[in-house]
Amino acid sequence: MVEDGCSRPSGDNGEVPLTVLAPEEWEPRALAHAERARAYTEPYLRRRAQQRKHPVEDFLFTYYTQKPAQLLRWHPGAHTVLTGPAAVERAGWKFYRPITGRERQQLNLNDDDGAVTVDLAAFLAARREAVDFARIILSGTAARPAQLGCFGLHEWAMAYKSEDNAIRHEYLNLRLGSSGTDEVVEANRIRCTHFDAFRFYAPQAVPLNELQPTRTTQRTLEQPGCLHANMDLYKWAYKLVPALPSELVMDCFELAWRIRIMDMKASPYDLAEWGYPPIAIETPAGRADYVRAQREFSAESQLKRAQLSKYINQLQPGNQPGVGR
Repeated sequence: MVEDGCSRPSGDNGEVPLTVLAPEEWEPRALAHAERARAYTEPYLRRRAQQRKHPVEDFLFTYYTQKPAQLLRWHPGAHTVLTGPAAVERAGWKFYRPITGRERQQLNLNDDDGAVTVDLAAFLAARREAVDFARIILSGTAARPAQLGCFGLHEWAMAYKSEDNAIRHEYLNLRLGSSGTDEVVEANRIRCTHFDAFRFYAPQAVPLNELQPTRTTQRTLEQPGCLHANMDLYKWAYKLVPALPSELVMDCFELAWRIRIMDMKASPYDLAEWGYPPIAIETPAGRADYVRAQREFSAESQLKRAQLSKYINQLQPGNQPGVGR
């Protein structure tokens, strides 16, 4: 049997070593992850079954494409071998494989250890474009200075001229009413850098944005002060599943969850009955509160961005484990 949590050398050239996890190590991690994720998935699934909406807490499940069941499933990440009877079923999971005979020999594993690992070669063959795009977005965003003067006006621009366009969230009221919302939009400089926020602008608000982001310019415009770019760390994380540890995916999910709360508190919608007091960005005090929180989220997001970039760099072909070649 294997030693607990031991790392085995896998070759020269700076290759990432394989880490072998015994059942008593990885199974509690899998259970802890599922419990952590269920705190978010179960309330959402109950609301969905009852056909109820939540303007804040539904977002990470309705806007992003990872399903609750996928979030609940734990993965150790690439370069990790899971052993034990419960590991055997993973051999049939997408992007998993049993270890080879040579790998088993070099890792000093018995034939009955049921060892499986992420099939990194198959993952990269299928997801190379996503991995490369995530690397470009993450490294480019990390290198730019944070812009902290947007005050969340992207949400206001989406609700601009609501009497003509209707309210995007039809079951919510505008805190300042339609005309008050329009006045805030018209009285402020709007400079949103994030395409996936800009594309939801009301038509009349599009020319008011100083920038005109596109999908093509996304890789050159995104910056670490943007709340939506920082929420998207969750997207880049789950796109790397199962090659990324699920604990880091959940870290990014929970960061995005907290950012979404701030984003909606600073929006034009009245969320008092939902338990969210407003960040009144139409006032000097509200703008100061917004920038303070935005700066904190930017710093936290940069740390997660660096972690994700580190894992992506370890997924490159030259960094794959050498055993079994």
